Amino acid sequence: MELLIKNARVVDSSQDFIGDVYINQGIIYEIGKKLEKDCEVIDGEGYVLAPSFIDLHSHFREPGYTYKEDILSGSLAATRGGYTAVNLMANTKPVCSSMNVIDKVLERSKEINLIDIHQCASITEDLLGESIEHLWQLTNSVRFISDDGKGVSNSRVMLEAMIAAKEKNLTIISHAENEELVDVDTRLAENMMTWRDIALSKFTGCKLHLAHVSTIEAMKDVIKGKQEGALITCEVTPHHLALTSETKYRVNPPIRESEDVNFIIKAMQDGYVDVIATDHAPHSIDDKVKGAPGISGLETSFPVCYTKLVGEGHITLNKLSELMSKNPAKIMRLNKGEIKIGLDGDLVLLDIKSEYKIDTSQFLSKGINTPFEGKSVIGKVMCTIKAGRVVYKDQECLV
Repeated sequence: MELLIKNARVVDSSQDFIGDVYINQGIIYEIGKKLEKDCEVIDGEGYVLAPSFIDLHSHFREPGYTYKEDILSGSLAATRGGYTAVNLMANTKPVCSSMNVIDKVLERSKEINLIDIHQCASITEDLLGESIEHLWQLTNSVRFISDDGKGVSNSRVMLEAMIAAKEKNLTIISHAENEELVDVDTRLAENMMTWRDIALSKFTGCKLHLAHVSTIEAMKDVIKGKQEGALITCEVTPHHLALTSETKYRVNPPIRESEDVNFIIKAMQDGYVDVIATDHAPHSIDDKVKGAPGISGLETSFPVCYTKLVGEGHITLNKLSELMSKNPAKIMRLNKGEIKIGLDGDLVLLDIKSEYKIDTSQFLSKGINTPFEGKSVIGKVMCTIKAGRVVYKDQECLV
């Protein structure tokens, strides 16, 4: 499959120029100006051509909760949001604690064939916080383990999990929340668990990724750990960057104070934040009314982040590409995330000039749970390309 994108503003983490990108057999084959090829051509004039986005933290709910989301609807939502790779959490039903369940997810994703899907295994068997024996049965198709949705309360269990993860070259994704303290103070619950997991990572030498960091104190511990050489990375979410506690919308961890937002953005500017991840958590309307925490985030991530971070002058578009494409690709060990010859031809065409309002009636996800409904944003995904194949095209796209 061949595709030539011409006359676009080509932007990734390290470059910004007007030019052409040619994809052949799914790989970026040539980059230049005034390229001519006998193949399908997209005129990208007036648009930004960037590496597709990669989400380190998503929930597609299959198996078990497909009334909230399934692999098809989640994949469609991802393409509409400009994503061509996602890392799915293990809190399904049954829990992704065995290769049998994991392989079914991966087989289903290959059948749908829209995006690259990685499936996490749980840290503890069935998310019960006790046994880690199943970790020894995991194959090389698993690169991350996480009990996302709740923290691993028992420190000895987490220690043993990190020892196993190091031996098997797995990265632990920590949902830093102390269940004993969450009803007392959610900040304390996040901060205590963040400190503990970083300490255990330093002790074991295990690779640790801190999910949805949201407080000043937790981010300070991440910064200190990095400065001391710990093998840790961290993510922040669009909703923890764009919203403050004045927005009464239930997510876990909660929306924090403006001081937290400002500190996290400063940490991002200073290079301590590795990734922006969506924590895409679709719910039915009934479940949300009953108090289920979470935001359907894949389809709003780029416009929310572009409007808040680039639009307000906090970071450059190059830096945003690093956070949403290059760094998550590196952490997931994927051959994408930049516009370079030899990398996967996974790209996104963006309109960064037009202002519009987020409209959940246009969502491709089953989940329309978002506090951003009706919000004015700048930055729209016009076309998503996976290995040289157009997998999403906005109805207003002229190319």
